[in-house]
Amino acid sequence: MENIPIPALVTFAIYLIGMIMIGVYVYRRTHTLGDFVLGGRSLNSTTAALSAHASDSSGWLLLGLPGWAYAAGMDAIWMIVGLAIGIYMSWLLVASRLRVYTAKADDALTLSAFFEYRFEDRSRMLRLFSAVIILVFYTLYVSSGLVAGGLLFGKVFGMDATTAMAVSVGVIVIYTFIGGFLAVSYTDVVQGMLMVVALVIVPLVAVAAIGGFTPLFSGIAAKEPALLAIGRQASFNAETGIWEAGGAFGLIAIISSMAWGLGYFGQPHILARFMGIRSAAHIRSARRIGMTWVITSMLGALLVGLAGIVYFDAPLGDPETVFLELIDALINPWIGGFLLAAVLAAIMSTADSQLLVASSALTEDFYRAFMKRDASDDSLVWIGRFTVVAVAIVAFVLALQGGGVLDLVAYAWAGFGAAFGPLVLLSLYWRGVTRNGALAGMIVGAGVVVLWRQLGTPMGLYEMVPAFVLSGVAIVVVSVITSASLPSKQATDLVGSAHE
Repeated sequence: MENIPIPALVTFAIYLIGMIMIGVYVYRRTHTLGDFVLGGRSLNSTTAALSAHASDSSGWLLLGLPGWAYAAGMDAIWMIVGLAIGIYMSWLLVASRLRVYTAKADDALTLSAFFEYRFEDRSRMLRLFSAVIILVFYTLYVSSGLVAGGLLFGKVFGMDATTAMAVSVGVIVIYTFIGGFLAVSYTDVVQGMLMVVALVIVPLVAVAAIGGFTPLFSGIAAKEPALLAIGRQASFNAETGIWEAGGAFGLIAIISSMAWGLGYFGQPHILARFMGIRSAAHIRSARRIGMTWVITSMLGALLVGLAGIVYFDAPLGDPETVFLELIDALINPWIGGFLLAAVLAAIMSTADSQLLVASSALTEDFYRAFMKRDASDDSLVWIGRFTVVAVAIVAFVLALQGGGVLDLVAYAWAGFGAAFGPLVLLSLYWRGVTRNGALAGMIVGAGVVVLWRQLGTPMGLYEMVPAFVLSGVAIVVVSVITSASLPSKQATDLVGSAHE
């Protein structure tokens, strides 16, 4: 791929122009900050479901997860199981209640605004701390998308990493700047369909090229039997190109892998889809659509990695390129161009959502909350647009520092999951949470994630686990201690009620 491939160039251009046209189309429907941030709460079931999971499934789904399966084999199944459970439970336990509650909470447009209403926080500290957490971890999250975009453009067009990431951030910012939430949601539908089609076609073509599933599994066993043993660890040495068996895939490793599912309760860009759906009555069908998409996509990603182990005689230098390499080796260049666009779709569908939530935090939770409460809708929309650009620039600078796609995602995912997940659940189901308990849980969750990572993840335990647990404990303990300052009945009258 040293020369610029014309089929990929043409198909990428068609795809990118289509995304920008969607942004232009919905520009005329974006008049208020509510339109820009939540699309006027107008998403139907299909759009909400595909947008929620396309925005969730960044470069980790088409690059990180196949790369993990390529390097570690069937060990990756634990993460898939944990994610599937987490996704289902977030739709079941959170989606409907959050949609109804945020609409009542002075039409809260952000998670921070919901917390402020729910806990009657006149000090505005909940809004401030949650907005800071959103900005910090989303900047890291967007950086992971830019690294993935750099990997894609570098592989396909032979660009150097800096230029490739600059192109990535440019195309993402354009349509997010123009169309806001509706542009992001509608493009997510197209991107989600591209992604699932690619994750069905590529692994099936690869398995067919190998000769079927029997040669696939026998070929994997020939490389290293531990790759097929769910209860044993396997690892890939990129320098030697050899897979090596490790010890037992113990309880800590299983818990760490499955703990990814806990993150769904606290991801603001996914929760925003719950808040933006047309009504709680649409939740049930959206859940079914979303789960079908998620399970199909993740199993396809697993199969991509496993097929790559057998298909390539020479081991890959970077496991996270296995999806790109299979397309290059097996697919007609014109079809392959659209399948490669699915990788770009995965990257863009997440980065645009994250940029929008970070922009919302700056606009709604900093500027309007602390600087100019009477700002006009028109000025707020434009401030929102320009903060998209500002966050993207900071993320670009961080992306230049390097790091693996999955590693960056894991850090940000844990940050949100632990800081907001326990608080979202308890705020919807327990009237006993106080403002101080909420603040303590948020700070403890985010703080433990950072501390655990700085300590080198002791025992190999994913930072999500101790941070999520300790955040929940902090909320309960501090709320009990400060129970004299419970929120009023007006703020808590929807707690625990069923809305679906």
